Amino acid sequence: MPIRHVALAVLVAVLWGVNFVAIHASLEVFPPLLLVAVRFALIAIPTVLLVPRPRVPLRWLLGYGLGFGTLQFLFLYLGMHAGFPTGLASLVLQASAPFTVVLGALLLRERLGGRRIAGVAVAVAGLAAVGVSYGTSAPVVPFLLVLLGALGWALGNLASRQARAERPLHLVLWMSVVPPLPMLALSLAVEGPARIGDALLSSLSVAAIPAWLGLAYTILLGTLVGSGIWVWLMARYPASTVAPFSMLVPVVGIVTAWLALGEAPGWGELAGGVLVVAGVLWASRPSPSSKPAESRIVPAGATVPERAAPV
Repeated sequence: MPIRHVALAVLVAVLWGVNFVAIHASLEVFPPLLLVAVRFALIAIPTVLLVPRPRVPLRWLLGYGLGFGTLQFLFLYLGMHAGFPTGLASLVLQASAPFTVVLGALLLRERLGGRRIAGVAVAVAGLAAVGVSYGTSAPVVPFLLVLLGALGWALGNLASRQARAERPLHLVLWMSVVPPLPMLALSLAVEGPARIGDALLSSLSVAAIPAWLGLAYTILLGTLVGSGIWVWLMARYPASTVAPFSMLVPVVGIVTAWLALGEAPGWGELAGGVLVVAGVLWASRPSPSSKPAESRIVPAGATVPERAAPV
């Protein structure tokens, strides 16, 4: 991979890492369920008007939208809104990779070699260390909510893999059509019209500018630019070459949250994070005897399906 393409892969990791701080800014004004609905509605409207629908079975499009788009961000936003640290959220979402490996074996009967089993075990041990370290000083429920978000991502990974879209970015964009209506209905039922009205009214104030900037960043840079570059790279290089760059996402996320929000992770959380990243990298490495198509896993931190690679 030439240096300019390495720079692009690093840029994507930076964009996705900073994205968690942008989400934090948006949650300062918008309640979490409404924020998920607004985020995807703003992508879905131009998508329906301008982007051809991908030629994939409807069940896999809906499955990808419900898993990756709805469940992932529903629980991620709920967890962050409940107080889970922004930087650690970028790390815990890496659990989507071992979840994908395990669910692939259980639901799709994919083979698990010794390397993947070891990698998953190390990543799970790291997540347990993060949860224990965090839970000693704060409620563990926000951690579990973000972990459920990673599980939703993994379910979306399986659906996107089964969809086998010829144009992965089109699948990503059309996935955004699924979450808005159910999330808006859930927001009305749980958060209520009064809270939604107050949030929309307060969003018109000058103080809400960071929230809108965060939402714009999430849509334009985090999703469209980041995913677009990632798909372009994954179409040109083996997944084993590109996917490891996604491990920079939690590094950027933790450092950015530290600098912008003053969130300093504890040593136990950092040690657990090292185990998570190491386990995911080890589990994602293809074995010498495996076929290329079988060794590709949608990397945590990405937002499109893999095509002979991802997000």
